Amino acid sequence: MNSLAFSLAETLIPSTYVQQGLNAKKTRENLIRHFIEHRKWPEEGWDDATIEAFFSDLSQMDSNNFPSNCSVGEREARIASNIVARRHFRMGHGIGRSGDLEEVQPKAAGSSLMYKLTNALVLDVIRYMGVKSIAGCFVSPMATGMSLVLCMLTLKQDRPRAKYVLWPRIDQKSSFKSIVTAGLEPVVVEMQIVGDELKTDLQRLEAQMAALGESVACVLTTTSCFAPRACDSIDLIAALCTQYNIPHLVNNAYGLQSTRCMHLIQEASRKGRVDAFVQSTDKNFLVPVGGAVIGSFDKNLLDRISKMYPGRANASSTMDVLITLLGLGMAGYKQLITQRKETYSYLKDELGKLASRHGERLLDTKGNPISMGMTLQSLSHQHDNKQVTMLGSMLFLRNVSGTRVITTTDSKHIVSHKFEGWGAHNSNYPVPYLTAAAALGMKKSDVDSFVQRLDKAMIKVRRRSAPATPTASLAGSSINGDTGGAGGPGESSTASTSRASSKDSLRK
Repeated sequence: MNSLAFSLAETLIPSTYVQQGLNAKKTRENLIRHFIEHRKWPEEGWDDATIEAFFSDLSQMDSNNFPSNCSVGEREARIASNIVARRHFRMGHGIGRSGDLEEVQPKAAGSSLMYKLTNALVLDVIRYMGVKSIAGCFVSPMATGMSLVLCMLTLKQDRPRAKYVLWPRIDQKSSFKSIVTAGLEPVVVEMQIVGDELKTDLQRLEAQMAALGESVACVLTTTSCFAPRACDSIDLIAALCTQYNIPHLVNNAYGLQSTRCMHLIQEASRKGRVDAFVQSTDKNFLVPVGGAVIGSFDKNLLDRISKMYPGRANASSTMDVLITLLGLGMAGYKQLITQRKETYSYLKDELGKLASRHGERLLDTKGNPISMGMTLQSLSHQHDNKQVTMLGSMLFLRNVSGTRVITTTDSKHIVSHKFEGWGAHNSNYPVPYLTAAAALGMKKSDVDSFVQRLDKAMIKVRRRSAPATPTASLAGSSINGDTGGAGGPGESSTASTSRASSKDSLRK
């Protein structure tokens, strides 16, 4: 209601009650006005009623919600289901126009305003987390892998002879497949084993730069990754990219939540060349999968990446991010970041204690601020990893999600490339292990549940594999491999088949 409607209401109910309602409405309107005026992340989060009022106002600016609208086109945001309409606040036009994600859509002023405000707010987040000199960013309607494709296609335009992407190995399929999807050929640069940690082989990478020269479309590096892989040395790689005049694209999938990863990107931009960096919306903002944020230190390049996207784009990811960040406010997001760091330390302590009880140890991976690994040597016997994969199955069936059990002996074909030691980021990693990550939104109670279930699962695995003699017991068995052979009948040697064929026995 406007001010006149409130005045008329005073003829029906006491004016003091009307004024209370009007004051509450003005408070919400002031929050919204201030946000649009300054395009800054609010310190305190908004309540749900304010967010809903804001999105209701935005949706009324889209032509499909005009009371007198007469639509005669083929794309007029007609929505058959009221449930779907309510889910999207009746905003159905998407974002952008054909050929440019950031162009204002005439029929969707509200949706366009939402997109502009979301990009401004996300820019605040990135700067707060440590990348101060970023020129700009935008929310991509595609997840990280396809957003990397968009970046590579744009970079390739400036290098018509380019056909290769130099790729320090990370055993994550979407990263590798993004290169192939962009019509380019991956050149895999194996990681160096330094102690427990896997680090960028700078000498091998530079040799490829020198040999391939202008035929390299870009170097695709990684910050956030599964232990024992460390963040790539992107600051040193950035300097090499400047030296050899090769574009540098950073896969920062869930690195936005880590101040260390973000400061590394900032430092890389200072020392050399970082053309663009990409991060997921779901992992860093706790929203459903589907979007990414593309950032760059070059506004012109960022505009060209935006224009590479064909047609209009889905607005769901943008809407989810804006709602979430307005609800959290800067204070709420800071609290999540602090909580994540505390949970990482807690997970490291608790997993370390468990490892000691089982004769294992944590891998020393100081270059990975989110993920950690624990050896599983006591479950591996002369290259027989049935107990290792059995542990993975047991954890899966006990609703432990996110952890990865790595044998180091698996191989995998992706497109035309064969990876030995798949999952370990290296063909010759010396010890099987499991990983766990302290990511945004994880709580200490999750750590407690994980450690308890892992402890029980490890005991059960070793009991199942112990010799069937009256004297055999866990307490009397050796952690060095005297616990016996593989699991009993019906237990598969791989986690995937174990889940299907051993479900009942593994739950016991």
